[in-house]
Amino acid sequence: MNIPLNLRYTKDHEWLKVTGDEAFVGITDYAQHELGDIVFIEVETAGETLAKGEAFGTIEAVKTVSDMYMPVGGEVLEFNEKLTTNPEILNQDPYENGWVIRIRLNDPSEVNNLLDASGYTAQIGA
Repeated sequence: MNIPLNLRYTKDHEWLKVTGDEAFVGITDYAQHELGDIVFIEVETAGETLAKGEAFGTIEAVKTVSDMYMPVGGEVLEFNEKLTTNPEILNQDPYENGWVIRIRLNDPSEVNNLLDASGYTAQIGA
């Protein structure tokens, strides 16, 4: 299981990569593995400001549909449009090309409440 050390994680299996006052958000390698083949992703929250824990989109795999949740509060600046036509990128490369949204952080200190790589590893029992 790939769990990069430079990211922060949620118990709901989203990751966050902070770059200044913005961040990229996606799903973890564990999440994509558990979901199986991802066939569709929908994010209709671009331009909206959402609180930590609010759903920002849905992800559909062959066997289930799941909500994706904001790891921290922020404004959704961008959806990764590549996922519209190639949702399988999430299965192949969940941490680089498979980012889902880019956000502007409301409160950068919220990042401190997320799991680091070792905390997430313990959470999933890897």
